[in-house]
Amino acid sequence: MKIKTLFLALAMSLTAGSLANADVRIGAGDAMKAAVNKPSPAYSPIARQMKVSGHVEVEAVVSTDGSVETVKAVTGNPLLTQSAIQAVQKWKFTPFTANGEATRAVVTLAFDFKP
Repeated sequence: MKIKTLFLALAMSLTAGSLANADVRIGAGDAMKAAVNKPSPAYSPIARQMKVSGHVEVEAVVSTDGSVETVKAVTGNPLLTQSAIQAVQKWKFTPFTANGEATRAVVTLAFDFKP
């Protein structure tokens, strides 16, 4: 019986600890409001020449100081996604907070490319 209680207490403390360090998901609208520097993606010459257009979504991890840690493409034509990734890597955000403390956040951003 004591082992079962000890296991349950350990599992609860691990769960609470991992939730405290979990990233917060921020909606696109709130992310755009918090963006203080947001260079636009360049339309690559090859995509322009091929008249490629489309919708691109990227997911970025924003650090506690508001800088972008990582960016990955979620959807979109590979001829367009690289430009969006390179642009978002340069973005800067007002730090996001949870429970009054700066926290890492995951944001999804969308871009539309038209020739």
